[in-house]
Amino acid sequence: MSKTSSMGRGMMALLAVGARHAEGFDGGTVADVAARLGKDRSQVSRSLKGAQQEGFLTRSDQREYSLDWSILTDAQLVTEQRLKTDGLTALEGLATETNEACFLGVLSGNSTVTIGEQVPESANLVGSWLGRPYPAYCSDAGQALLWDAPEAEIRKIFSTVEFVRHGPNTPVSVDDFLERLNKARIRGYSIVDEEAEPGLYSLSAPIRDFKGDVASALQIVGPKTRVEPQREAFAVALGSWRTWLESRVGGTARQFEA
Repeated sequence: MSKTSSMGRGMMALLAVGARHAEGFDGGTVADVAARLGKDRSQVSRSLKGAQQEGFLTRSDQREYSLDWSILTDAQLVTEQRLKTDGLTALEGLATETNEACFLGVLSGNSTVTIGEQVPESANLVGSWLGRPYPAYCSDAGQALLWDAPEAEIRKIFSTVEFVRHGPNTPVSVDDFLERLNKARIRGYSIVDEEAEPGLYSLSAPIRDFKGDVASALQIVGPKTRVEPQREAFAVALGSWRTWLESRVGGTARQFEA
């Protein structure tokens, strides 16, 4: 019996337990998993016990196996750490290619917060945005961070928000924001054109983690007079570094169209 085949059977058993969780069950017995896989119970039992010994599963008094959620917690911590370390590499690479300020942002309530930045001297931006919140409805990263959010969730997030004008093109309502977000989804990346402040133009794209969730947003920000004429070329660079960073945090790279 090969080690590879044993590992494969263990993974199939682990995925079967995960599938039962997705269906609303607390876990599954050996019989449950064996029936789902169409495999011999003794073989499945060995696979489940092996996964339990490795710390991937727990076993209840009712002899049901369930996922050990601490594994996901550990994976989430790794993702957050890689966003800080590999995120800096992505920001440096993107800033070098575009010669513009580049940022990495996350969602916090109805605001976005910068967790990484790389600002070339030529960008002529004063001060740091690290740790500073900005309204998500008009920030450079807002659309990208809400990329996969359903309409009902977005309406709830902005339910108590007053859409204050920060630039000549700031969205005036949730409906206005949703319309722009839908256009960005079709395009493959967001464009914030003088929404955050007059004269500022940015491109942004979501970064997904190992769960497929949007964990952060990668941004290129600069004067409209410089960035807009280079939009297509910058979109290609943004897509390339987005794919690289997603691969580092375990996300699944998706097609990115400039």
